[in-house]
Amino acid sequence: MYLLVLLLPLLASISAGLFGRFLGYRGAALVTTSSIFLCFVISCVCFYEVALSGVTCSIEFMPWFFSEMFDASWGFYFDSLTVVMLLVITSISSLVHLYSISYMEADPHLPRFMSYLSIFTFFMLMLVTADNFLQMFFGWEGVGLASYLLINFWFTRLQASKASIKAMLVNRVGDFGFALGIMALFTVFKTVDFSTVFALAAYKSEAVLVFCNMEFHALTVICILLFVGAVGKSAQLGLHTWLPDAMEGPTPVSALIHAATMVTAGVFMVARCSPLFEYAPRALVVVAIIGAMTCFFAATTGVVQNDLKRVIAYSTASQLGYMVFACGISQYSVGVFHLMNHAFFKALLFLSAGSVIHSLADQQDMRKMGGMAQILPYTYAMMCIGSFSLVGFPFLTGFYSKDVILEVAFARYTWDSSFAYIIGSICVAFTSYYSFRLLFLTFIAPTNAYKTTVKAAHDAPFILALPLFILAVGSIFVGYLAKDMMIGIGTSFWNNAIFVLPQNNVLLESEFIPQSVKFLPLIATFSGAVVAYFFAVYSPITSFKLKEIPFFRKLYSFLNKRWYFDKVYNDYISQTTMNFGYNVSFKALDKGFFEICGPTGIAQTFPAMAQYWSRLQSGLIYHYAVVMLLGLTTIVLLSNAWGYLENLVDSRILFIYAIAFLFYNYYSNDSTNHDDIKQK
Repeated sequence: MYLLVLLLPLLASISAGLFGRFLGYRGAALVTTSSIFLCFVISCVCFYEVALSGVTCSIEFMPWFFSEMFDASWGFYFDSLTVVMLLVITSISSLVHLYSISYMEADPHLPRFMSYLSIFTFFMLMLVTADNFLQMFFGWEGVGLASYLLINFWFTRLQASKASIKAMLVNRVGDFGFALGIMALFTVFKTVDFSTVFALAAYKSEAVLVFCNMEFHALTVICILLFVGAVGKSAQLGLHTWLPDAMEGPTPVSALIHAATMVTAGVFMVARCSPLFEYAPRALVVVAIIGAMTCFFAATTGVVQNDLKRVIAYSTASQLGYMVFACGISQYSVGVFHLMNHAFFKALLFLSAGSVIHSLADQQDMRKMGGMAQILPYTYAMMCIGSFSLVGFPFLTGFYSKDVILEVAFARYTWDSSFAYIIGSICVAFTSYYSFRLLFLTFIAPTNAYKTTVKAAHDAPFILALPLFILAVGSIFVGYLAKDMMIGIGTSFWNNAIFVLPQNNVLLESEFIPQSVKFLPLIATFSGAVVAYFFAVYSPITSFKLKEIPFFRKLYSFLNKRWYFDKVYNDYISQTTMNFGYNVSFKALDKGFFEICGPTGIAQTFPAMAQYWSRLQSGLIYHYAVVMLLGLTTIVLLSNAWGYLENLVDSRILFIYAIAFLFYNYYSNDSTNHDDIKQK
């Protein structure tokens, strides 16, 4: 039964992808949606057996790599952390599949789209059920591949193609760090199996790793390298630039990527590796600081965005920052709890946004909407529930996890947790502002939409409305129902799935912090809502007047252009790399040095030299004697000079000097040619 959770999405993807032309529109949709829904039913059974009954399941499937000390097999491990992720992934994915049937009904390539959604689900399930790091890396890379296919689904659109390539390349940077972390982990532990590595974590807590003749704390290096992978996959600051551009894919893709699959992989990986991170306190500080900074960056950027989906995308990055810094202060259970809650209201927000865009003829600019509450009352209600849950309105799902993250950050009493608490509290106001601004501009403010758009607008049909209703129920009740079970004091829900050192567990202390601290997020939420109402509905002209002031105009430009991260990456990193690749790697080395010293150069040089050597064949003895004398003298001089230079200078430095001399000559000639062209 457990293996069916993995097998069904794979079979559904293969069926829709290879036989979609025979199954047709309805057949492909029926096969994939029913398979994922059956996966959800099986996941519920797994959740009952593993999480509620406390029966951990481990399956050794088949051998994979066996080479001397290295062994990695196909195996699946089901514990509390795994089954929670199974429940989230399969529930959101089945609803997204159902939603896509209606949303993509006019697209002739629906079977291919459903196939991509199913393979995305399969790879994410492979990632969360793996029992070793190598198999997790397989799912990790598969999720990246599926995201490329889905973002680039409309491949005739240039922006979609660029966004998919960007997502793939940025994630390759993080994946490289993750791969290095697995290599370092094998170097220290001599295995990649979870159970063995985690059992030895305490024993290896003082181990060192030698790199470039320098000693480093092994677990700190391993955890930071693993976290680099999480930074790329979960779009943390530095490798976050792909996430907003992923909006170029169809809206169901955005819901699946942002709510349940790709971006949650990094948070899951950090929680899974909690035994390693607990013995690497410096790495935890890095995790907490990066998470808090990501939260602040995304929240400040989201307040000035005008694209409906882009605002929700930046809210995703901000919420991921909350999850990551919760893990950085050793509260992994709280981070995973917020991950589960976030999946429901974020999927609801994206799918509701898709309903708005679908009804307004693909219009995504909030400034060209307004007054939609009367035309789209059902979608408006769903969007309200999702937004209220996102901002942490009391007694909705987001309230039960978001506030707890801030409370445990306050109760930790270390400088990194205090920093995360201050930043997180400020971001509550920003989150409230852009969430209510989205509601006001889209549904409440006077309409700015075109008459033709409004005339054709219609509320969500049944197949679109049903997933929204189910997600709305989850956004209201899931947090209340699961809080005591997952993060309650003394709960045994997680068993050995998550490991926290006793001195790092502050859930109990967070219950006794001052009441003013507990009410601060609520005050910030209402403050953000009031400010959003003032600027979006009561006095829109005020925001325009603020932009006329030079300071606020520069601040608006700075935030609207995403803190100029893309400009820095494009101008100073990408362009420099491309120049190096063309001018140095291609022209100077491939077509220059290597070609001259390689077979082509030798083949061209010897015939030319043979013409000069043939002139020496004069038949005169004294000519031959002179050549022999010069040759012997040259050989003696070179042998003596080489021995002297070897004692004086390292031969490798001479080689580097020769290469640098070639580059210098090339660039000086190249600049001279450019100057000649300019003069002409």
